[in-house]
Amino acid sequence: MAKRQRVRRRPALPTAGSGRRGRGDQKLPGGILAGERGTWRKKWTDRLPVALIFPNTYAVAASNLGWQLVYDLLNEHPAVVAERFVLPVVGARPLSLESGRPLTDFALVCYSLSFEGDSLTLLELLAAGGLTLEAAARDDDHPLVIGGGVGVWLNPEPLAPATDLFILGEAEVALPPVLQFLVAQWPRLGRRLLPRLAADFSACYVPALYHPSYDEQGRLLAMTVQSDAPARVVPALLREPAAGETAMVAGYSRILSPRAEFSDLFLVELGRGCSRNCRFCAAGFIYRPPRLWSPEAIRAALDHCPPAIRRIGLLGMEMAAPETLAAISALIAERGKSLSFSSLRADALTPALLELLAASRIKTAVLAPDGASERLRRIINKGLSEEAVLQAGEKLAAIGVTTLKLYCMLGLPGEEDGDLLELVGMIRRLKRGLLALGRRRGRLTEIQLSVSSFVPKPWTPFQYHPFAGVAELVRRLKLLQGELAGEANVRISAEAPDKAYFQAVVARGDRRLGLALIAMAAGEKRGNWRRQLTGLGVDPSWYASRPRADGEIFPWEIVDPGITARFLAAEYRRALAGKSGQPCRVGACKVCGVCDG
Repeated sequence: MAKRQRVRRRPALPTAGSGRRGRGDQKLPGGILAGERGTWRKKWTDRLPVALIFPNTYAVAASNLGWQLVYDLLNEHPAVVAERFVLPVVGARPLSLESGRPLTDFALVCYSLSFEGDSLTLLELLAAGGLTLEAAARDDDHPLVIGGGVGVWLNPEPLAPATDLFILGEAEVALPPVLQFLVAQWPRLGRRLLPRLAADFSACYVPALYHPSYDEQGRLLAMTVQSDAPARVVPALLREPAAGETAMVAGYSRILSPRAEFSDLFLVELGRGCSRNCRFCAAGFIYRPPRLWSPEAIRAALDHCPPAIRRIGLLGMEMAAPETLAAISALIAERGKSLSFSSLRADALTPALLELLAASRIKTAVLAPDGASERLRRIINKGLSEEAVLQAGEKLAAIGVTTLKLYCMLGLPGEEDGDLLELVGMIRRLKRGLLALGRRRGRLTEIQLSVSSFVPKPWTPFQYHPFAGVAELVRRLKLLQGELAGEANVRISAEAPDKAYFQAVVARGDRRLGLALIAMAAGEKRGNWRRQLTGLGVDPSWYASRPRADGEIFPWEIVDPGITARFLAAEYRRALAGKSGQPCRVGACKVCGVCDG
């Protein structure tokens, strides 16, 4: 029986005999696990070996709560040994972090995709690991390739040609029953099990059982289903336990590493989903109904924070209820820790929250207007006035914030140059207010404007809208940069529009695009990604920049998150008319379709 190594925090759920968690070993690939807490060490004897891939750097992977959770869920099973893979250094063969084994040693190769931009990287990692990329060309001598994560939950089709099985939804609910089934079949795993998985588990999607057909324009015409597989796949969602059931624990940092992107933070999840109904936000739609965790669930997560970690990072698109916030505040104060939020709602800075932030001595705060003007914020249903942003900035500066970050998108539906000039005016007015406050207090607050390009996402009202195009986005970005050039205490940073273009292509892609991505991953790299796709007969603008018609069948509609196409199309029409929408009212309406189920 394996013993669990002692760690300086509460045990994070492992069962007796299931392995051990602890620090990494400098002898492992690149010594990357040195100083890591949360590592599992398990013997392979008679256990089902599972590779768990995150197709990005270790620093990004080690800060991803979903990937950490899946790592724990796999290893908590006594009959499973799971080891992690991340993006290796250029030219290196991918090897597991825990034991340095290659991908081909594992019976299951699982990946978690959080961002569309990592799709090609994932395929390149699989190819470098010795796997045949096309699922149709693999036999039972090859590992089963299993996909999950919000990136494939939104649209699994671009990676369907490379994937044997998708497990869609939230891992706490979706993964355990499927894992138990696979463990029971081990070591006689094989593709013969795929039809059973599709028939018996509602969150399982087996692409080989579905066959798309297209019309003369290349649009999806139908998806023919074989076997007993369902017509559509329903992602699994977590719910808070009812009275008398085992209490849940909110998501938290199960792996801590000095090499993580947020190495000095212990991350805790406040909830999932959001009731604001922002029309660009995929998470706000697929995670419906929105759920804020109870104070008890959040307290249970905070109990896992090691004494040496002094800062708590709270994650959640919607701020916790006042009573939850009060409970968190008291608990954090008791333990002498400071607090950090991923972002703050400009119109929700209550006196109690400001007091909590002041006590935590935060120096950097993030506000997300998202749209450049009030008109655009009505279109995207953000519902945030300029005055609210200005007041929030001054309130935060007054409690000691020295860096105020503003996040905005370029290329939103209906955006014009006048909207960008309105953003410039708002920043100048904010700067004047902060300057006056800084002179009185003897401390200036810097404004950092972070700009990204809008990417239309599946399962949002903007899934019908075209991507703005790289040249136009570059022009708009230069307009902003030119207007703000020379403004003291104002900095602007921007993501390259070409990266957003690739995301937009993959976000609304299909299996034909997936086959092209496989060819790109397996072949020689000649030119940029656009040139490579074009050379393979694929027009990226057809996926990214083509307006979609109401009634068109979309590749991602193989997934059924409960939201109706009628609702999304109606919200898109309201957006183009400049009309705001109602927030999500759980159980109180039947508008979007989720609560009808």
